[in-house]
Amino acid sequence: MNKKLIIIGGGPAGLAAAAAAFDAGLPAEEILILERDREPGGILNQCIHAGFGLHRFGEELSGPEYAGRYIDMVRERGIEIVTDAMVLSLTDSREISFVSPSTGFVRLQAEAIILAMGCRERTRGALCIPGTRPAGVYTAGCAQRYVNVEGFMPGKKVVILGSGDIGLIMARRMTLEGAKVLCVCEIMPYSGGLARNIVQCLDDFGIPLHLSHTVTEIHGKDRVTGVTIAAVDEANGRRPIPGTEQYIECDTLLLSVGLIPENELTRGAAIEMDRVTSGASVNQDRETSVPGIYACGNALHVHDLVDFVSEEAELAGRAAAARILGEAETAKCVLPVKTGFGVRYSVPQRVEIGEGTDKVRLFFRVDTPRKKVRLIAADDSGNVLVKRTKTAVAPGEMESLELSAEVLSGLAANGAKEIQLMLEEM
Repeated sequence: MNKKLIIIGGGPAGLAAAAAAFDAGLPAEEILILERDREPGGILNQCIHAGFGLHRFGEELSGPEYAGRYIDMVRERGIEIVTDAMVLSLTDSREISFVSPSTGFVRLQAEAIILAMGCRERTRGALCIPGTRPAGVYTAGCAQRYVNVEGFMPGKKVVILGSGDIGLIMARRMTLEGAKVLCVCEIMPYSGGLARNIVQCLDDFGIPLHLSHTVTEIHGKDRVTGVTIAAVDEANGRRPIPGTEQYIECDTLLLSVGLIPENELTRGAAIEMDRVTSGASVNQDRETSVPGIYACGNALHVHDLVDFVSEEAELAGRAAAARILGEAETAKCVLPVKTGFGVRYSVPQRVEIGEGTDKVRLFFRVDTPRKKVRLIAADDSGNVLVKRTKTAVAPGEMESLELSAEVLSGLAANGAKEIQLMLEEM
């Protein structure tokens, strides 16, 4: 098995990257996708709700429909996908080892590798919630798979901790399947999900959202019998406030308390990581600190919309193909992207400018909800490169600014040392 481009992960990011690499001129026989599940498609296979593809295809699709389009693209191009394949190791010399029932143990050396492993959910163990350890405590994604794929109902009386998008969507899904969702608790003073999901999944079904609240204890021996929730003190490290405890009788607790990019392989290859995103530090082509290894999708940073995952993966796929085909440019100027007032993190973390560098789109998240702000990108001398006004921003929704090729060439010519992202309140 001789492959020049290996893509780890057969979800929406891996599939889009493979198709883009082929379209950029790389032959199909030199591309390999490794997927550890029994079929490609990733998390989209269990996301049967609509809302995907509005940006990418101009129409509303379900998760399996969106994944199906990219699976068809990959198969039409003749690109090989090995399923049930667990990648065991990755080195900084781009050597991987994997095992699957169809191939056995395989070790491969690639010219380029794209990391598209997605992310996993944070569990109860990471939250240190006091109480017993009964059945009935699930992550929201686990419950989603039980209901949508396996056909099992996790419970009938449900409390959801965390207002991430999967939790909000499962509040609606459990209600439609006949369960009673008693409330959604969120420890922050704002929701972590998209505004449209709050409206469509909670407001439309009359499900209460308790902001600045958390679960302080789980009750039950063999099965969850109830939970205790309490308000938290924002000024005191979000500690529960004594006297605000409330017991809620339920048989199921769903946790939607954040996603963690899957990066054990990334760390094993000694790739530089970003402390905030928990993903790799990359340039605008999504190339990591190790030449020839790229990262995209939720393995790089958690996205709101799968349409943006596909867009980002195509960047990585084209860049990997250019490297293999000997068409990659040498950077003449490297500018780190720094975050200023109101900005929590940015991707890419650096911009590498060469002679033919095209426009670059900077993605970032704000640190707290704000009304009426300007999104600003500036150089280290304070010169504004681009700005945009928004009526409202929130951490649950990704923001972006685009730097044109002219702006980038000007930065290189003027000897700029960094690019700064910040907010300006109006």
